[in-house]
Amino acid sequence: MKKNNFLRKIAFASADLFGGGSFNIINFLYPGFLALVVGINPFWSGFIILAARIFDAVIDPIIGWLSDSTKSRFGKRRVYLIVCSPLIVGAMFLLFYPFNFSSMALRIISVLLSYLIFVTVQSTIMIPYYSLSSEISSDYQNRASFNSYRLGFSIFSSIICVAVPSIIIGAFGDQRLGYQIMSLSFGVFFGISILLSGLFAKEEIRSPVIKTKLSFKAMFEPLSLKPFRQYLTMFLLTQIAMAVMSGLFFFYIDFYVIKDVTASGAESMVGLIAAALMFFTQIVALPVYLKMIERHSKAFTYRFGAIIWIISALGLFFIPANVSPWVIYALAMVMGFGISAPGLIPHTMFGDVADAGQLKFKKRLEGQMSGFANFVNQIAQALGLSFVMMILGFAGFTEQDLTLPTITSQPDSALLAIRLIMALAPLVLLGLGILVSTRYGINAKEQRRIKEQIAMENPEIAKVESAS
Repeated sequence: MKKNNFLRKIAFASADLFGGGSFNIINFLYPGFLALVVGINPFWSGFIILAARIFDAVIDPIIGWLSDSTKSRFGKRRVYLIVCSPLIVGAMFLLFYPFNFSSMALRIISVLLSYLIFVTVQSTIMIPYYSLSSEISSDYQNRASFNSYRLGFSIFSSIICVAVPSIIIGAFGDQRLGYQIMSLSFGVFFGISILLSGLFAKEEIRSPVIKTKLSFKAMFEPLSLKPFRQYLTMFLLTQIAMAVMSGLFFFYIDFYVIKDVTASGAESMVGLIAAALMFFTQIVALPVYLKMIERHSKAFTYRFGAIIWIISALGLFFIPANVSPWVIYALAMVMGFGISAPGLIPHTMFGDVADAGQLKFKKRLEGQMSGFANFVNQIAQALGLSFVMMILGFAGFTEQDLTLPTITSQPDSALLAIRLIMALAPLVLLGLGILVSTRYGINAKEQRRIKEQIAMENPEIAKVESAS
């Protein structure tokens, strides 16, 4: 264990203040921002999100290939974090810019272009960062520890990015100005956190630059590895479930759980408190799941948390409207404890899968693998947010008319759709994830065998300790 491991863990985890924070700002606030501030129907909001994520899916493997082929004094990954850290400030500002064209078509086009810019910058950061999670350590349990710090920072940022943006927005008389100040503030915050990782999260594994021509065969080579396909499937299913839950969470609280309070036009903190408790419990659960990984396996830990998440999500359907806030607080804490494991485990698996890939392909392909991981993340957000918003549009959800006061209620058809999706999505998605996890075979013993085999077959690949 290196004496500077703790500082490296902090530096490494820092960039996921952006990863987790921006994910939750978008999933919790963006659907409402488009519908209630910009005045775009949820159906068209879903189209915008889907189109942007399809574009992102196209560029992700290319960014991963570029990362594997990059040579710089800051390594193959960190240089992208350093270069893109200032770009995220402008990308965040544009994403939440409240375009107010009288033409709906111009509003849709403007929002789509701003989203395309954001996902391009986001992917150029997150794909190398996913790769870094494999190279930051070569040890099975130590990787889990590094990634638990990462998830802890991500969840902490999620708490901040659910509660604070609403406070900033509400502090201004003009909600549109509030969104601009909020997005600029968090853009700076994210830029600094990304820069810290780029400068100080030095990798332990330094593999040679991969020199291959850009081709479909080269980009899709990692998919021939079975553990990688299993990892991607679990990651995709988990991320879709998270996107669905976070995208509908405030709609569920405001228009169903406290529907009478919302209808009266009064302010309420129930949604923010419930979200904060859910995220806080995810952090508290991390040491429990690290011990579980040590005693059992990563796949077992995934299943354990997923079952808790499924049971608590089903409870959401049976909660009556206008229930006591304490009921939703308790359920949010149980759900948070369950979410923590499926949220953590795929990140801890990535490095082990990359090792298996090195054994199979005789080279490390973290960049291409992380390109697919980010592709999966974007697809999850596209499916989780866009299709949900489209369904709400068909169910009669009412968007904001910019000439009228704020909407305080929704039709029963929209509320039923929200409740059904919130309850059933985890059951279906995580149920499939549980089935896949039973086939995943890389545990601590298998990972040690893979490392030993790599050391025998590839002595030319240096694994050097970070000097600082």
